Amino acid sequence: MRITTKTGDRGMTGLFTGDRVAKFSPIMEANGTIDELDSFLGDAKHYVPEEMAEILEKIQIQLYDLMAELASRGEYSKIGGEEVGWLEGLIHEYEEEVRLRVFVLPGSTPASAKLDICRAVARRAERAVARLVLDYGFGKNTLVYLNRLSDLLFIMARAVEKREGKLKEVK
Repeated sequence: MRITTKTGDRGMTGLFTGDRVAKFSPIMEANGTIDELDSFLGDAKHYVPEEMAEILEKIQIQLYDLMAELASRGEYSKIGGEEVGWLEGLIHEYEEEVRLRVFVLPGSTPASAKLDICRAVARRAERAVARLVLDYGFGKNTLVYLNRLSDLLFIMARAVEKREGKLKEVK
């Protein structure tokens, strides 16, 4: 596989469908943000506890399937209820550990700060995908997944802070 193809030199890029779109198209904006999230998750997994690093790595792999769904305009869809259910199960586990009662100040540790950055990027990706769902009718599975992912990243960050005794509640 060649990295340099020169096919994007005129501002267009190819989708899985074979169509060419502008690099600034809503599809590429959403996929670019998911790609950015993938990079931030790669950074975060070096700071979090091992069990969280394993979760983040699995998520990184699933992000490729999300991007494929968007790049195929919904023709390829591998992420669905099972993956969303997995995220929801993790959310519930960390909620039980943390037991939030009030708002919190994010970023009290280096690891939680990394997770909070990932959460913010996931929410930006979610906004970009919402446009695809509402304006073009595809990406619904990706939208649901990103919504749950941002929740998971939030509660994981709080778990890190609680474990280190640095959870800062805003009262």
